[in-house]
Amino acid sequence: MPSATDGARTDALVVCAGGGIGDSLLASVVGRALHERFARVDALTLPSHRAALERVPDFDAVLADDAEEEGRLAERIAEHAYAAAIVTWATARAARVVRRARIPIRVGQARRLYSGLFTHRVVVRSERGDVSSHWTQVLLDYARAIGCDAADTVPRFVPTGSDDAEADRVARERGLETQRYLILHPSNAIATKRSWPVSGWAALARAAYARFGLPVAVTGSAAEGSIVDGICAAAGDGSVAVAGATSIGAFGSLARRARAYVGITTGAMHVAAAVGAPTVGIFPFQSDFPDRWAPLGAKTAIVRASYPCHLGDTKERCSDYACIANLDVARILAATQEVLR
Repeated sequence: MPSATDGARTDALVVCAGGGIGDSLLASVVGRALHERFARVDALTLPSHRAALERVPDFDAVLADDAEEEGRLAERIAEHAYAAAIVTWATARAARVVRRARIPIRVGQARRLYSGLFTHRVVVRSERGDVSSHWTQVLLDYARAIGCDAADTVPRFVPTGSDDAEADRVARERGLETQRYLILHPSNAIATKRSWPVSGWAALARAAYARFGLPVAVTGSAAEGSIVDGICAAAGDGSVAVAGATSIGAFGSLARRARAYVGITTGAMHVAAAVGAPTVGIFPFQSDFPDRWAPLGAKTAIVRASYPCHLGDTKERCSDYACIANLDVARILAATQEVLR
């Protein structure tokens, strides 16, 4: 079996080219683990995730997989002469690419048709029925397969000076520059594809403003602008729409200076926790796995599902998202109060 000191190779690659930004950010702890043994650790991710991972100090450089032809991508990777590659987002394409790139140590998921392309194969804990281990621990099993580990599993995200300047401008335009504020992030990837209620979020925004006396900056992507505008219109005074107004780096800067971040489980939640914001993660669906996807940080809390789903519902195919329309405002405010301490 190849060793981590194969030839003159001293660098490693983490392949996290799939899922959402939260998936790639959590995979950065694998990069931290590999730094115990390798001089340099780079990431290969999706183009839309590149800006986020460029702000993660556990990666030395970030490459983008822009769906180019496999052979061309493999040759581009081969130029770096990596000693090892860990594929955290397992696909047949990723398995073929790292092999074609002639990387001697290749760690990936077991029990797949393409698993034979890896030199080290890991059975994912969730395939054994584990629903309580955090996803960072699941991913670190890949690093442990070649003798690397990390005691600190809190992802890190460091906004740049340009990010801070952009956040300053957005805050000034929204009247937030001289005020402490809360961030409310009400939507995730499914919100723009389904009928997404705004009433529950509006009730939460009103209650948070009344309880804490702080402006509530309601954030989201540009595609979620109508959702954010609807929430602010229904919530009334104290709510400020900040949808599509920032890059991922500037969002991190805004979150870093916020009194707290409160939002549904999504990549933005993990970015907020990674910059050190007191973070409340809301897991409204009975099909969620809060222990697996909880935000990690010194001041974090989760609010689990309390509204009964329709039998057999999942968040991807729910007909009315009644749990969103009936958010447990009292429990969310209590969790927010706790992290503000």
